[in-house]
Amino acid sequence: MDLAQIKLVATDMDGTLLNSNGEVSDLFFDLFSQLQELGVTFVAASGRQYYSIIHKLDRIKNDIIVIAENGALTMQKDIELQTTEIDRTTYLQLLDITRNLEGSQVILCGRKKGYIEDYGKDFLDMFTEYYGRFEVVKDLSQVMDDQYLKIAICNLKGAEKYLYPALKHLENQLKVKVSGEIWLDLSHANAHKGYALSKLQDSLGITPEETMVFGDYNNDLEMMAQASYSFAMENAHPNIKAAAKYTTKTNDQNGVEYMLAKMIEAKKKLYV
Repeated sequence: MDLAQIKLVATDMDGTLLNSNGEVSDLFFDLFSQLQELGVTFVAASGRQYYSIIHKLDRIKNDIIVIAENGALTMQKDIELQTTEIDRTTYLQLLDITRNLEGSQVILCGRKKGYIEDYGKDFLDMFTEYYGRFEVVKDLSQVMDDQYLKIAICNLKGAEKYLYPALKHLENQLKVKVSGEIWLDLSHANAHKGYALSKLQDSLGITPEETMVFGDYNNDLEMMAQASYSFAMENAHPNIKAAAKYTTKTNDQNGVEYMLAKMIEAKKKLYV
C-alpha cells in the first residue's frame, strides 16, 4: 500500500469512527490536526442527520465536509454542496407502505429536522442519539414545509429480517439500505454515499487512487467502490468485508485511527 498518495479520507460514523458508546476518541482529533497540516481532506459520511454528525465532531466542524443522511445531503460549514431529495408524491406513497410494517417506527428525515409521530418515551430516548433537531408531529403526511431527504424505519427486532424482505421490491426505483442492525433507509436512487463521494472527488480533482474510506455496514457499500484504499472494520457486516480491499481493527480498538496514523507516517517520510 502506498498510503503517502492519499488526499481524501472518508469515514462512516456508527460502528466505524464512533466506539460502542457513540464517542469519538481524543486520538482521532490529534490525528486530524496532522491531516490538516498534510493537506488531507476529511469527510464524515453517515446515515445520521447532519446536525447529529457535527455535534459529534463539534471541535472540527468548520474544517470538514459532511455527507449526511446516507448521501442525500453534503455540507461544508454552512454551505450546501449537494442535495438529493424524494418528491412529495413518492414520499406519501412510501409513508403508506411503511406505516403498515408491524412493530416499526417511521422517521421522516427532512432538510431542516427529523420528524416522528408519538412512539413513546423509550423510542424517543433512543432516537435523540441520532437526531440533533427533530419535531414530534401528529401526522407525518402533513409535514410539507421541508425537503424529504430520506425515510428511516426502525425495528428493534432487526432490520435485515423484519424490514428488508417487505421493502426490497422498491429497489428498482429507490435506494433501499439496511444501514444498521435496527435501521433501514429509503431514499432517492442517487442518494447514497458513493454518489455523494464521487461528486466531491470530481469537484476536488481527487481520484479513487488518492482516496481512503472506512465503513462497517451495507450503506457503506457504494462508498467502498469509490476508493482504492477501502477498509472494512473488523466488526463490519460480511458484505462490507467482501467489498473492501483491506480490513482494520474494530471501532472499539480505534481501527480508523490505526490506519490514519500509518498514512500520516507514510506521508511524513516524503519530507524526510
